[in-house]
Amino acid sequence: MSETTRPELSGVPGTLLITLYIRAIESQRPDALIKDERAEALVRRLDQESLRKTLPLTEDSTRVVMILKSRDFDRIAQDFLARHPAAVVVHIGCGLDTRFERVDDGRVEWYDLDLPDVIELRRKLVGGEGARHHFLACSVLDSAWLSEVGAHRLGNHPVGTPPVLFLAEGVFMYFDEARVKSLVLTLKEHFPGAELVFDAYSPFLMWSHNRRVARKKIGAPLHSALKDPRDLEGWSDGIRLLDERYPFQTPEPRIRRSLKVRIFASLNKGLGVYHYQL
Repeated sequence: MSETTRPELSGVPGTLLITLYIRAIESQRPDALIKDERAEALVRRLDQESLRKTLPLTEDSTRVVMILKSRDFDRIAQDFLARHPAAVVVHIGCGLDTRFERVDDGRVEWYDLDLPDVIELRRKLVGGEGARHHFLACSVLDSAWLSEVGAHRLGNHPVGTPPVLFLAEGVFMYFDEARVKSLVLTLKEHFPGAELVFDAYSPFLMWSHNRRVARKKIGAPLHSALKDPRDLEGWSDGIRLLDERYPFQTPEPRIRRSLKVRIFASLNKGLGVYHYQL
């Protein structure tokens, strides 16, 4: 029997186990909405006691909503790369996600960014970097990575500068609004015209989530929500909402158990994926 790994992660970094486990469970279904065989393999290598702690959050309706959200990120990234071959993508808070493998067009310059302990675990379980696949072991709030991506981007593309896409799934909601705003404006300053995709809860669902976290002692509390996605357009000239997607509004039969959420407009937009141009 191969040796298992017990991840020493807690707080926000520890939530990567929840998303990894959900992707692995979904991938094993014959009617899987997303296939992620690497997630299945990773779960088999992890200590099962650590993973069992995620079980209360893995009822089918919850899994489906999270998978639909993740699939939206994949699809937006694929569409971006179809429009901009050889672009640059920065996956903020990558965790153990294998999105690069799922959407790679053979030309993209890809950066996986996460905290040092997460990147260390990623190197151990997922593998190292490649010619077009790079790791950034730091907080997204650390400005050093901005210069590194900028310099690498210019060095690898001496003729013209490729467009940039930032993906931040399950990240911004753990920062307060002041930090989110500061980060968005920093990205805009360093990479004007770039595109940004992130997910956010409504204030009500953020409150509901935090109550569940406090009760079950699983996951991490959220610190910001998004009442209106167009609020970001008021943060600076040039920021423009390109698209908004809501998993609860997807006509997927497996989320029928959440029908009471889908009936009310204030609830069925409680979790969204938002796509902006900076």
